[in-house]
Amino acid sequence: MDSHAAGTGSTPIAAISQHMVGPQFLRQYATYQLMTWQPQGSLDDIVVDQIAEWLVNIEKVSLPFKRFVDFSQLTTIAIRTRHVFEFARKRAEQFAGTNPVRTALFCDEWIGFGVARLYESLMENTRIEARAFRDRNKAAQWLGIPADVLTLKDEPAPFL
Repeated sequence: MDSHAAGTGSTPIAAISQHMVGPQFLRQYATYQLMTWQPQGSLDDIVVDQIAEWLVNIEKVSLPFKRFVDFSQLTTIAIRTRHVFEFARKRAEQFAGTNPVRTALFCDEWIGFGVARLYESLMENTRIEARAFRDRNKAAQWLGIPADVLTLKDEPAPFL
């Protein structure tokens, strides 16, 4: 059962996603050409580097899926500002020459939203169209997918 359904007495929604190999909390929604990442606990430089490495590897073998990053389950953000700048610079370089991809970053807390906005501004004029959101419905609309998908409440199928 996922973290949203656990302890709430709610029944998990049938699987429409699949777990992905890589850093924890990754899912793929193939029907919507969407990859999601919902880090939980602490977001630090090491976790950011893990997702960066995974993105580079997946982009070598997969079409560019839309991305949704949900920071709402973070309890701590401990990344250095210069690390965000370096991450953005590397991502822009690594992604050059491929089709553009949309990345929606969501957080309803101010600090997480601030990090998302910083990344959005750093990715301007690159092939990665990043946008920060405090409203899931607006993020879903921008990505062109149903809003209920971004709740990430389905019980993901195991990676095959």
